[in-house]
Amino acid sequence: MTSALLSALPRPAPASPHARALDSLLGLTLGDALGAQFFVPDNLPLLRRRALPAAPWPWTDDTEMACSVFAEVVRNDRVDQDRLAAAFARRHDFDRGYGPTVNRMLRLIRAGGAWRELSAEPFDGQGSWGNGAAMRVAPLGAWFADDPERAAYEAAASAEVTHRHPEGVAGAVAVAVAAALAWQGRSEDPEAYVSAVAAATPPGLVRERLGAAVRLIDRGDPARVGRSLGSGRRVSAPDTVPFTIWVAARYRDDFEAAIWATASAGGDVDTTCAIVGGILGARVGRPGLPEAWCAAVEPLPAWTFPEEPAASEAPGTA
Repeated sequence: MTSALLSALPRPAPASPHARALDSLLGLTLGDALGAQFFVPDNLPLLRRRALPAAPWPWTDDTEMACSVFAEVVRNDRVDQDRLAAAFARRHDFDRGYGPTVNRMLRLIRAGGAWRELSAEPFDGQGSWGNGAAMRVAPLGAWFADDPERAAYEAAASAEVTHRHPEGVAGAVAVAVAAALAWQGRSEDPEAYVSAVAAATPPGLVRERLGAAVRLIDRGDPARVGRSLGSGRRVSAPDTVPFTIWVAARYRDDFEAAIWATASAGGDVDTTCAIVGGILGARVGRPGLPEAWCAAVEPLPAWTFPEEPAASEAPGTA
């Protein structure tokens, strides 16, 4: 079976930061694209039967932003906030399902607005605590998987570009650390794994709900756990991230089962599935990704991989 998603990808050295970040990006894309299909009412019976929707599966803003994160970290081996803000704004496709706050922010950055001011505006100057920074960050966590503390630091920097609220930042930190620890094999003990992610997450609601996820680690019904922890219905980091890390812990070696379990909880399905897919893509690698799913997904944008000029215009860096 030929996969347009896989056919044009680079072949980085095995186990390199590039390779594991690419595996994470592919997992994220599969989760995002399949999860998005279940916003179509006619596909809901398929979800109940765990049957695949008809191809092709387009990806959403989750993947588009993750591709920018991936491209920037491959090029720079760190998060340059000005460059990342410029990349988000330059590649912003309104039709990919962005939320209204980020749509406005990226449009204004393209017009010359300062991202530091724009990202601080929501919620009376606290910044957004949505799940948008968490949904895109797993490949960055995979890149820095040798050093989870560095992964947490870079994840916080990546989050601040659009989500300055401490909870928005904490959600990104938790997902990046989860991807790093999953690649390291630290998820073999689910309770210890979620506890380690919680310990690396800044204090607040995300961390508190990760503690609740530890207490629910033996529960067997993802839908019930999703109702308890939140499955993204409020589109906030606290309402999204703890459940996804619970799923990644419980289904750590079965990518397909993890995505179906995530989708079964409803909520912000493309984003929850993208987060789980990004974490587990780093763990299982390309061989663990379902071939039929790869064949159904829209290819990634060409700009994800080619080298860009050394000098990049960076609107909104003032």
